Amino acid sequence: MQHAAPSRALLRLAVIGAGLASAPHFLSLKDLASQIEVVWVYGRSAERLADAPLPAGARKTTRLDDILEDASVQAVLVLTPANTHLDIVQRAAHAGKHVLVEKPLEIDLNRANALVEACEAAGVTLAVMLQHRMREAALGLTALLATGELGPLVSAAASVRWWRAQRYYDEPGRGSLARDGGGVLITQAIHTLDLLLSFTGLPERVMGLASTSPVHRMEGEDTAAAVLQFSGGAMAVLQATTAAYPGFPERIELNFTQGTATLEAGQAQVVFATGRTLTLGARQASGGGADPMAFEHSAHRAVLQDFIRALQGGTAPAVTGRSALGVQQVIDAIMASSRSGGTVALNPAARIPVM
Repeated sequence: MQHAAPSRALLRLAVIGAGLASAPHFLSLKDLASQIEVVWVYGRSAERLADAPLPAGARKTTRLDDILEDASVQAVLVLTPANTHLDIVQRAAHAGKHVLVEKPLEIDLNRANALVEACEAAGVTLAVMLQHRMREAALGLTALLATGELGPLVSAAASVRWWRAQRYYDEPGRGSLARDGGGVLITQAIHTLDLLLSFTGLPERVMGLASTSPVHRMEGEDTAAAVLQFSGGAMAVLQATTAAYPGFPERIELNFTQGTATLEAGQAQVVFATGRTLTLGARQASGGGADPMAFEHSAHRAVLQDFIRALQGGTAPAVTGRSALGVQQVIDAIMASSRSGGTVALNPAARIPVM
């Protein structure tokens, strides 16, 4: 059972993590200063905190217990590396704090499951920063698909052709199995794949290949491809890479019996079999080039706003922890298929609804 946060003029929130990924979050928190009071910002070192654009009035700490022991803190925003999420979220849930965690949930499905179960057992709300679901075009297309006007899905494709220079992977731990859980799939393509699955549901079977190209020196994969097969017979293909210079907009193509929908760079074009067309959203950058932070933060802000709404209303957030397990399950299946050379079946009893 989820518990709403106590009624307050402002949600009292602590930010855990102040690294590269924190920039759009701090910008969003600044925009939402009339709804959120940032009480604490935790960093692993004083040097990291010194470089962070801290919200006005926030206290700095390198001691996580300062946050967990502060009874006035209602929620935490977790922005630390993926392999730290389980421990931090378990401790926060035990302390009664609601949680919004940066993607991915954790470095593998087992640890991600444990994280979700910890929040459910503690009765705290868990939301996940998979912000592509909250873009205008994605929300509009989700509503359109719910009407059934486009008919059943026939096939789909998702393409993430991004670029990361070697210096990106030269940071200790980046692209490693131990810290990040892998490479392009779990760190970059997870957003586009999660959005695809929110439209299609989860597949029954997965065939995948993953490798590291000559472009990069890294432990994880920088190139992956997969075929997903769904229960109704539809199929989808995925390509993902960070070795496509200079980087291109991510793209999702959905083919239905009564029309098609194409999303690229945050905008959707829908063509109905009747000849009618529809445009949803506006084009925007997504950090697919050499600068991974070259995108605007409105979708991050939307996830934070939804998190506030969920806590105030005692309802589920738009991107729940349990729904985020779906994309992690598919990524694990792609990597397992690549290792075995065979097809990986997703257990129907274990398949998790994405939306």
